[in-house]
Amino acid sequence: MSTVRTPDPNPGWLNEEDLYEARRRLPMVYVEAIPVRLDALGYVTEIGLLYVADETGQFERTFVSGRVMYRETVRGALMRHLEKDLGPMALPQLPPSLQPCAVAEYFPAPSETGLTDDRQHAVSLVYVVPVTGECDPRQDALELTWLTPEEALSDEIQSEFIGGRENLVRQALAHVGWGR
Repeated sequence: MSTVRTPDPNPGWLNEEDLYEARRRLPMVYVEAIPVRLDALGYVTEIGLLYVADETGQFERTFVSGRVMYRETVRGALMRHLEKDLGPMALPQLPPSLQPCAVAEYFPAPSETGLTDDRQHAVSLVYVVPVTGECDPRQDALELTWLTPEEALSDEIQSEFIGGRENLVRQALAHVGWGR
């Protein structure tokens, strides 16, 4: 009896070795989402920031982030990463138009963009995404902290970001008209 192998339904995944090689040769495409809570008029009242520890045990602030896989839409990637990082009951509300609030360019060494990622050259589409449900942060996150825009922009919180990501919080808030 011969067997016919079922094609992989998700050929966008690379094993660790192939991913390492791809990162050495190609810019990777990412999505980043800054979860927010809105008031009744649609103004941002809180920003959700993940608090994680890196490989060395250093604590840092970050937000929802991840690669766009081969043959995956940007909308699909956003939803997958929001669910993975915030839990299935977060109830994110993706905008009808997927125009990002920023396009972030990360480089493995310091550059004119101010954004770094030691692993790779990456281009990231950054979105502000309202979240209405209960969040249960990903397993590697210590917590999801909801902060007011003023708290998120404080020197103390801004210093907890790495790789220049604190600048993306400022850009995202400017995009939604905060601070006028």
